[in-house]
Amino acid sequence: MTEAGERALLPAGLRDVLAPEAAHEAAIVERLIAAFEARGYERVKPPLMEFEEGLLSGAGAALAPETFRLMDPVSQRMMALRADTTPQVARIAGSRLAKAPRPLRLCYGGQVLRVRGGQLRPERQFGQVGAELIGCALPEADAEVLLAAAESALALGVASLSVDLNQPTLVTALLEACLPEGPRRGLLRGALDRKDAAAVAEQAGDAAALFLAMLDAAGPAEPALAALRALHLPEPAAAELALLAEVVALVQAAAPELEITLDPVEHRGFEYQTGTSFTLYARGVRGELGRGGRYRTEFPGARPEPATGFTLFMDSLLRALPDPERPERLFLPKGTAPARARALRAEGWIALAGLEPADDPRAEARRLACSHVLIDGAVEALED
Repeated sequence: MTEAGERALLPAGLRDVLAPEAAHEAAIVERLIAAFEARGYERVKPPLMEFEEGLLSGAGAALAPETFRLMDPVSQRMMALRADTTPQVARIAGSRLAKAPRPLRLCYGGQVLRVRGGQLRPERQFGQVGAELIGCALPEADAEVLLAAAESALALGVASLSVDLNQPTLVTALLEACLPEGPRRGLLRGALDRKDAAAVAEQAGDAAALFLAMLDAAGPAEPALAALRALHLPEPAAAELALLAEVVALVQAAAPELEITLDPVEHRGFEYQTGTSFTLYARGVRGELGRGGRYRTEFPGARPEPATGFTLFMDSLLRALPDPERPERLFLPKGTAPARARALRAEGWIALAGLEPADDPRAEARRLACSHVLIDGAVEALED
């Protein structure tokens, strides 16, 4: 590799985004933010890094292993680069906006950085766009947030969108009711996450039939709910199931065409969720388009609040959309009057001004990847 090539090499999981993809991503972000603002969500812009103890408190603690840290040379305190934006929005709600009326609706868009990528998302830096509804514990809030995520993705043109709903607290309630506290709970939790029926039967003991039935209930929303309702659940677990069913009913009433599936035992990635949670997928697209759910804001010195929100992952979302087309570009030969150039740009043209005389303006326009050229004051389309 040449010295120039060596200097241009980027770390694993990081990449340059070039035209037209960079402009396409920026335009999609703005369309999403506009969709959230139309629902009353106000945009906030947290900083890229914060003091470690603030960023990694509450919901942010789950991402501590994925967070880059560095020493602030000014304060001599440890700082952390955000690996997720939700904890920052929770901090803003509990501090700067502590006296704002509830429920509080906030949205955001920005880049995050993680220590390592995963199998489905090898990228370590990627864009997040999302929204948080803070200060309301009603199922209507869960339904609103889920619909905002799904409908905004559909409006962009995502095809074959599906929503996978779960209730992490449902299995937690079952574990607490059916197994004494101890290592078996953790082993059973792991077996359920792996969908390992043999391990579930081994670890669940007398409650094996109940947990295996939970495992088998995954699938389209209506039959899954019917299967779950047929189980003899302890009261705390039955209450969690009722909440999940109410959210499903609200979403189906508002968007009956939306494909909804349930996975009642899924827990991985939802460790800090305290209620109904969801993941967005598109058939044939690698990785999740987004995920969200209910949680509690926890920030030192602030009052904990019920909240629900979601994050859309721009790398996966862009894979679910058609490739961007290069916009039409107009070449203006040197000597074009500035007033004429301003008028063309006001009409919507991307107009590149020639900086030196060109013997063949058409050839120069093609060299600069323009689709049109100004000849004798008239716009002329170039043949392919």
